[in-house]
Amino acid sequence: MPDPEYLKPQWFHILLSLADHELHGTAIMEEVLERTDGGVRLWPGMLYGSLHELTGRGLIQEVPAPEGAPSEGGKRRFYAITPPGRLALHQEVERMASFVRVARAKRVGQEPERP
Repeated sequence: MPDPEYLKPQWFHILLSLADHELHGTAIMEEVLERTDGGVRLWPGMLYGSLHELTGRGLIQEVPAPEGAPSEGGKRRFYAITPPGRLALHQEVERMASFVRVARAKRVGQEPERP
């Protein structure tokens, strides 16, 4: 498992997409795009390369397609987060939360005081 400090942004988004349900690649891409209001686009090369890397590191695994899953254009590969993947996601969320706590303590994001 990688050190959470080195969790790539696209890996974070993929793991977050899989945190509550199994998805196929295109559905992951669409979920990330929708969740980020179009701010993060996982292009196919990046997405499928990341899925391969995450699988190789044991953070996700390929799972059988759910009953009744559409098979337009061939068999879709579905993925699920693994316990090490869930741990890596949790650690990354905690790391991000610590940044937010520091920023709030410094009053970043609050209305500036008027002179």
